[in-house]
Formats: sequence, C-alpha cells, structure tokens
Amino acid sequence: MRTSGTSDSLLDYAYRLLDLAEREGAQEAEVFGIQGHSVDVDLRKNAVELASESFHCGLGLRAVVLGSVGFSSTSNMGLLELVARSAVKSARARGSDDAWRSLPHPEKIVHPTGIYDAQLERIGPEECLDLAMSLQRGCAEIKGAEPVSGSVGCVFGKDYVVNSLGIELQETSTMMHASMETIARAGGVATGSEFQNSRMLQPSLEDVGRAAAEMAKASLGGTKGESGNFDVLLKPIAVAELLEATLLPAIYADSVQKGRSSLRGRVGEKIASESLQITDDGLLSGGLDSSSFDGEGVPSQRNVLVEDGILLGFLYDSYTAGKDGVKSTGNAVRSGYSDVPRVGIRNFIMSSPAAHDLFAEAEGYLVNGLIGAHTANPISGDFSVEARNVFYIAPGEDPKPIRSLMLAGNIFETLLEMELGTDVRSVGGIVTPTAKVRMNVIGS
Repeated sequence: MRTSGTSDSLLDYAYRLLDLAEREGAQEAEVFGIQGHSVDVDLRKNAVELASESFHCGLGLRAVVLGSVGFSSTSNMGLLELVARSAVKSARARGSDDAWRSLPHPEKIVHPTGIYDAQLERIGPEECLDLAMSLQRGCAEIKGAEPVSGSVGCVFGKDYVVNSLGIELQETSTMMHASMETIARAGGVATGSEFQNSRMLQPSLEDVGRAAAEMAKASLGGTKGESGNFDVLLKPIAVAELLEATLLPAIYADSVQKGRSSLRGRVGEKIASESLQITDDGLLSGGLDSSSFDGEGVPSQRNVLVEDGILLGFLYDSYTAGKDGVKSTGNAVRSGYSDVPRVGIRNFIMSSPAAHDLFAEAEGYLVNGLIGAHTANPISGDFSVEARNVFYIAPGEDPKPIRSLMLAGNIFETLLEMELGTDVRSVGGIVTPTAKVRMNVIGS
C-alpha cells in the first residue's frame, strides 16, 4: 500500500484515508475525491445580484466488510480517522450482502478529447462578469422583451479514484454554463428561456440572451390549441425532459433487477422505430458527461443500447453487473464526493441514419419544453405533461403561438414511431435532435 508523502495533495489524503480504512478492518476500500474552483455570476433583471468565487475539495470513502458497504465523507482533512471509523462501522451494521462481488480492478483507460480548456481553468470573476453582461446585451437587442434572471458559471475540477485493489486515477476537466429567463409584455405576458453548456470557454453569450428574448416575444398572443391527434415536434429540451422521466429509468440495470422496468426480459426485441439508434458514450469528444473513467474507476466506453430499433442491453455499475454476472458498462455516476455511486447515463445519444429536416413540411405543434415530466410513470412509460412555448406550424405559414397544451402518451409506443431531425443538441447528459411523434393533445 502506498503511503502519503510530504505534500498535502488530495491524492495523498486519499491514500491516507484508504490506509486508515484498512486498519479499521475494511476488507476492500475505495476513495473518491474532488477538488476544484468555480466562478459564478447571478443576474436579477438588469443588475448583478451575486458574483462569487469558491474553492472546494472533499473525499468520500466506501468501506467493504463481508460484502456490506459503508460510506462516509468529509471536506475536512483533519477528520480522516473519524471518516474511516464511521464507514467501517456503517458496513458492519448493515450486515452481509450476498450480491456484492468486488470493487473494480485496474484496467486500461482512454482519455476523451475536448473536456479541458486551460482558459476556463484560469478564468476569474472579472471575465465571468463580462460574459454575464454579454447575456444582457443579447437580450437587449430584442425590443419588447426584458431579462428576469440569468447566470454564468465556470468550473475547473479534478476527480480522483483510488482503491485497495490497485486503481489510482485522476482527471482534470472544465465546464461552463449560462442561462437566461426573459419576459415579454404586450397585451399579455409570455416568458422565454435559453441556456448553453460547454467544456470550452465561449467568447460571448449574446446569442443565449437573444434567443431567450426572442422566445418570450414570439410566444405573446397565444391562442387556444385544437385537441386531437397531431404530429408534434419536440425540440431537444422537450425530448430530454421526457426521456429523463420515462426511458432512462427503464434502461438502468438496478431498475430492471428490481422489476421496475417494463423492458425487463425484452433484450433482442424491437422497442423503437427501425431507424432509431440509442447509445451511451462516456468517451464522446467534448461531451458534458465525458471522462476517462466512471465514478468508481471503471473505464468509460461507448455502449450501444438500441440498434435498428432492437434493445441490446442495459447500463450497469459494478454492483448491478456483479448481480447479473456481466461487466460494468462504466455507468457509475456520482453527484459529488459526498454521494455513493449509482447507475446513470454518461452521454445518452439519440440518433438515426434516416435523420432529416423535420421542419420543411411539418404541420402540427412545435413544443420547446415541458412542465411536469417528473410526474410520468417510469415503469409503464405513461405520461401526461404540459407543453411550454408551443407553436402551431404549417408549410408556408408563420408559427402561431399556442396558449396552453397538454400532451399525453406512452414513451414505449412513442419510440416505435419516432422520427429524428438534424438539429442535434446536448441537454445535460442527453444528446438529441428534435423528434417528430404522433401524439394525443388537449388544447386549453
């Protein structure tokens, strides 16, 4: 076992914590660490509400005793002995887990490209404030709309995973995000929003502010939508919101193993249109969730889940993979050092070799976002949601704003007839273009 040197790097502390856990009686141990720097600016209307710069670091320990896993974490490196003791005690208190196999062993990793920008690492509050001002300038270009709120954040970080089986990994990455909410008033009130996420520093965010303002202004004067069965074009944000609440839980191995997925036992069956392909790629160049390894040190990889409409498999972390006697797909994710790993997506990609311009001859409803997608049933796939920033579109006509519209359906029936466009966009961990579906709508 490596011992810490004279420096006080987080990796040294990680190994110290690993050693302490084994001294307390852990048969296996794993430490996940994060250290980073972030600069944030929050806007309220036309003014800066808050500008902040913060530094963070912390370690999370998983200790294994007789197949039982205990966890503890800290941001105080003076409490490592307490963390080790707490994690081991927690493991012993839980009792043995027959489904536990092992922490991951070291394997060769591949480093994805486009996930680190030295300019983002060095950015300070002044530069971040300039970016926030560009949001406001873009919004100001659209007369009749005004900002409600906005934010810009720039993050630099290092992730570490070390375990008692020989894994020692670290990776440096950057991220920036920006968003703006706007409002327009003219014989009524309408709102609009836009965002941008990137691994690279963007020189200006005027297009984000401009798009948010344009959305609010275009949504003014909405009329009642007609009810019935219509073609609906779901823009990428709406697609992502719907998938997150319905399809994603169904392809997680823990949901399948617990009988909470309607896809259980359907590997090899058709679950989507023949032109649809779904992959999850932790190595996607510039991907928002790309990294060379997952939250427990398993190498990232590209997993094909659906090809030609056929379900090929599910997403696994080490624990769920052990239960099924398969290898982890590299899909252990964490929200931070104080969180245990769980199954999750990396870059969940919707694509189609038959993708085409869906807007050229489209007639029906165009939906930019959804409200209430979290109320969908992740087991059956049924959903009933409110559409946000809706327009009725038809060839040769200007889009007509719709006041309110409800959408109802089942994600697994929807996938069977889904067509994809070419306007691919990353929405969090989901990468998707606009999707065309036939759907029951209710105007109000």
